[in-house]
Amino acid sequence: MRGSLLAAVLITGLAGPCAAPLSAEEAPRVRVGSKAFTESVVLGELAAQLARDAGAIVTHDAALGGTQTAWKALAEGQIDLYPEYTGTLVRDILQRPELTTLPEMRAAVAPLGLKISDPLGFANGYALGMTEERAEELDVRTISDLRKHPGLRLGFNFEFLERDDGWSGLQRAYRLPQTAVTGLEHEAAYSGLKSGALDVIELYTTDAKLSRASIRQLEDDRGFFPDYSAVLLYRAELADEAPAALEAIRRLEGTLDEETMIALNARVDGEGVPEPVAAGELLAERYPSIPVPAAPSLFERIAARTVEHLGLVVTALGCGLLAAVPLGVFAAKRPRPGAWVLGATGLLQTVPSLALFVFLIPVLGLGFAPAAVALFLYSLLPVVRGTHAGLTGIPEATRESARALGLPPAVRLWRIELPLALGSIFAGIKTAAVICVGTATLGGFIAAGGYGEPIFTGLRRDDIGPVLEGAIPAAVMALLVQFAFDRLERTLSKRR
Repeated sequence: MRGSLLAAVLITGLAGPCAAPLSAEEAPRVRVGSKAFTESVVLGELAAQLARDAGAIVTHDAALGGTQTAWKALAEGQIDLYPEYTGTLVRDILQRPELTTLPEMRAAVAPLGLKISDPLGFANGYALGMTEERAEELDVRTISDLRKHPGLRLGFNFEFLERDDGWSGLQRAYRLPQTAVTGLEHEAAYSGLKSGALDVIELYTTDAKLSRASIRQLEDDRGFFPDYSAVLLYRAELADEAPAALEAIRRLEGTLDEETMIALNARVDGEGVPEPVAAGELLAERYPSIPVPAAPSLFERIAARTVEHLGLVVTALGCGLLAAVPLGVFAAKRPRPGAWVLGATGLLQTVPSLALFVFLIPVLGLGFAPAAVALFLYSLLPVVRGTHAGLTGIPEATRESARALGLPPAVRLWRIELPLALGSIFAGIKTAAVICVGTATLGGFIAAGGYGEPIFTGLRRDDIGPVLEGAIPAAVMALLVQFAFDRLERTLSKRR
C-alpha cells in the first residue's frame, strides 16, 4: 500500500539467498497487517520477513488500530493476513461464543474466504491487575474479591470496555458494582496504575511489563475469559497467489511459546528495539539465511517520514485550494446557494478527524488515499470562509467604481476583487495549512505514514522519545509552511 515498486524490488533482492529469483512482475505480493499494540506488530514483522525471504514483495501495514479495523481490512481484501487471537475471533469479531474448537472457527470463517492457521504456540489473554501494594491492602486476590470494594477506580482500554469478552461481559458475569470506570489507552492505564490514579486495569498476559512491574494478576475464579491462542488469519486465495510465502509464514505455527513472546515484547517495550529488528533477531537465530534488518538512523527515519508527511499535506492542500477558492467565490456571488456551501463545509469540520479517517477506509482502503481525502475535506472550510469574507468585505463604493469603468465581471473579479480580498484568503490558506500538517499525523493510524507513525509508536510503548520524534518535526513543518505562505502573500501583495 505504501512505497514504490522500486523500493519493493530492492527489499526483495536483499531478503537473503533463499529468495526466489523472480522479477518484479513475477514476484507475488503479500500485504501483512497488524493491530496497534507491540505484540501484534512483532508477529506481523515475523510473518512479513518470512514471506520476504521466500521471494515475495511484502508490505507490512503496522499498527492499523483496533480489532475491527484490522478485521475489516482483511475481510475487504486490503490486507492478506494479520495475527489474531481465538478468543477475540469468536467473542468480538464473529460474536459466536459457542465456537470452542479450531475446526468450528475455520468453518465459520470459510464462507468469508478466510482461513485460520494452526496456533502459533502461545496464548495472550485478558486479565485484571492491581499493584501488589494496593491488592495486599484490600486483600484482593480474585476478580470476585472486587465485589467487596465498589469504590475502586477502574481504567480500561476503549476496546476492552465495549467487548463482550471485556468489561461489559465481565461486569455481568461477576456482578461487579464499580461505576468509576475510565476509558483510556492501554499504556496510559499502566501509568495511571503506577501513579495511584487507578486501582484496577486490564492486562495482557504476555505483556513484558508484568515481569518488571509489581502488579498482581487477579485470578479469573469463574473462568470468564476464553482461550486467546495466537493464530494467523489470512485470505484463502493467498495459498494460490503466494504459496511459497504462505508456507514460509506458516513455519511460525507451534514455534512461539509464552516465554519467547514475552522476551520479544520486552525487547521492544523495555529496551526500545524496533519491531523489525526484534523479529529479525529471532528469525536469524532459527534461519541463518534471513538477515536482521538494519535499524535506520534518526536522520533517515525523520527524512523518510518528512517525505511521506509532506506528500499528504501538499496533495490535500493543493486539491483543497483548487476547490475551496472557487467555492468561496461562488458563496460570495450567490448568497442563497452559497449559504449551503458554507454550511456543508462547516458540517465537515464537525466530524471528528480520526472518525473521518476510519470512515473512508471501506471506500478507499488503507494508506495514502483515505488520509489525503480526509485532509482535503478538512482544508475546505478555512479557505472557503476566508475567500467569502474577503470578497463580501470589499466596500460597495469600490465595486461601483469598478463597474463604472465598464469592466466585465470576470475581469473585475480577477483584477480588483481577488487582489483586495488577498489578505483574508491567505489567512484561510494558512489556517488550512496548519490544520493539514497537524491532522496528517493521524495518517499513522491507517498506514499512511508521516510523522504520526512515531507518535503512535511512542504512545503504544509509553515512550516519549518516538512521540517527540514525530511531534517536533510536525511542529517545525507547520511553522515553515506558515512562513512560506506569509512570504508568498507579501510577494503577491507588492504586485497588486
